[in-house]
Amino acid sequence: MKAKVYFTSEITPQSVVRLYRELGKKLPGSVAVKVHSGEPGNQNFLRPDFWKPMVEHVGGTVVECNTAYKGGRNTTQRHMQTFQDHGWSPMFSVDLLDAQGPDMELSIPNGIRIRKNFVGKDMENYDSALILSHFKGHPMGGYGGALKQLSIGFASAYGKKYIHGAGDPTNPWKSDREYFLESMADAAGSVMAFFKNEIVYVNVMKNMSVDCDCCAVAEDPCIADIGVLVSDDPVAIDQACLDLVYASDDPGKAHLIERIESRNGVHTIEAAAGLKLGSREYELIEL
Repeated sequence: MKAKVYFTSEITPQSVVRLYRELGKKLPGSVAVKVHSGEPGNQNFLRPDFWKPMVEHVGGTVVECNTAYKGGRNTTQRHMQTFQDHGWSPMFSVDLLDAQGPDMELSIPNGIRIRKNFVGKDMENYDSALILSHFKGHPMGGYGGALKQLSIGFASAYGKKYIHGAGDPTNPWKSDREYFLESMADAAGSVMAFFKNEIVYVNVMKNMSVDCDCCAVAEDPCIADIGVLVSDDPVAIDQACLDLVYASDDPGKAHLIERIESRNGVHTIEAAAGLKLGSREYELIEL
């Protein structure tokens, strides 16, 4: 049976909640709401006021992890200041999952490239997850969406190096690109297993630059906003976003597609589908 992906071209906080309700999956227990806090200087990340109704609807805690590169989010002190400056902590309960070690190690017995994943230890305090993703390009992965939020997003600072290095954290930025993409798929699967698939994914196709929200100096958006998607299948929702980009009549899509294809971004989806984390076959239900 094809995965269901709910879609609307209306990009509002209320439409996110509406699609979540249409999906009909209630997240149990303590809900970790994974966001991207936004690198200081980045102009494209989705602000906390946009996500506020959705976070409040599930009664969740906003969670993040520290980065593996220098900037405004690579230490707990700097990251918590960024949460304050960007308006997250004044609005929500915030949990920096790897604020204190040691990391929690997740096993990946059937991984393509890596057999373990290192995540923020506070993840153990949550029963389910709401993955709030800003769909856009990415300098290394080609694109960023649900699968990246599951993998790099939940990984600790050390775990991010481990994934980027395809198991070699001493060489995080120079590993084979295909190995890195496959490692992201492996890591995503370990997080799904931890939460026993009690996860809902939201991808928002707005402010789509070729650069990630992790870039302090990012290009401005190159393609018109497209919409909001909600699913319980991370493979299907990311595939649907790629398909919507290709189907767009905005000439600016060429720049974003070049970024995705030059980094072979679709391979993360291919690898995740190969691991049976979801399906590339989906039904797009427009509301």
